[in-house]
Amino acid sequence: MSEDNKYLAEVKDLKQHFKISSGFFGHQTLKAVDGVSFDIKKGETLGLVGESGCGKTTVGRSLLRLYTPTSGEVRFEGELVTGKNITPLRKKMQMVFQDPYSSLDPRMTVEDIIGEPLDVHKLYSAKSERRDKILSIMELVGLNAEHATRYVHEFSGGQRQRIGIARALAVNPSFIVCDEPVSALDVSIQAQVINMFEELREKLGVAYLFIAHDLLVVHHISDRIAVMYLGKIVEIADADELNESPIHPYTLSLLSAVPIPDPIKAKENQRIVLEGDVPSPLNMPTGCPFRTRCQYASEKCAAECPSLTDRGNGHRVACWNK
Repeated sequence: MSEDNKYLAEVKDLKQHFKISSGFFGHQTLKAVDGVSFDIKKGETLGLVGESGCGKTTVGRSLLRLYTPTSGEVRFEGELVTGKNITPLRKKMQMVFQDPYSSLDPRMTVEDIIGEPLDVHKLYSAKSERRDKILSIMELVGLNAEHATRYVHEFSGGQRQRIGIARALAVNPSFIVCDEPVSALDVSIQAQVINMFEELREKLGVAYLFIAHDLLVVHHISDRIAVMYLGKIVEIADADELNESPIHPYTLSLLSAVPIPDPIKAKENQRIVLEGDVPSPLNMPTGCPFRTRCQYASEKCAAECPSLTDRGNGHRVACWNK
């Protein structure tokens, strides 16, 4: 990567709209992602948080072209990602899926699951080299060599997620989209997997887009955090900065809901409860998408959607009144 291009991945005005059938010959447009922009440096972890249905997973899948974006552009190492050049780029960009139960083929052994990317990209010259690579990757994620010949139904949820991570690492990628990789796991196992992600980043220099709805987990692992609401990023900042000095009303509400282990501080904490329901992506409000639940909403919020503006130190917020 050249000095001129300091970003590993760049996303500009990414939109992902889906046509939804509504009766005979009719359809509506669901705006799952509506003009998202961010960048990720080499070896950096960007956390992407927001409530269920805000479009986080769709961003990750569109970035890797598992969905073809409606508009906008994605660049990787300065190269525009298109349908024509995505196959060679898949060696550099991988994904760890949310559900370790449905993302692994039950008919394949662990060795074949991890070895499949090696087969697709022809990354070995002999069967012995293939097996050596698989065993070294398994050791890297904390799996034993004896696990290689077993099937996924013989493993716990945490072990299955390690198999999924090993599969992603098989092609030695420089960027991994982690789609809520610990949300389906027990709390005790979550910590082990999160720590493993951090160790892999130190050893391999891999960058992550870490998608989650747990702010404590995201703050622990991320360098920067982007907050998403109804298909748009409403705030993005350094992880510590966002945690200590949030600006957007939605971010303030999310952080107020995070449990505090100190009972005295927890009593002093003012919980910000949002009124109303999340609007449907099929029938978005005009202007700012958050205005229907915001105590600071004004006429300007209804008339025009705010863009992300820099408030200093790379802390960008999309809000007219904060």
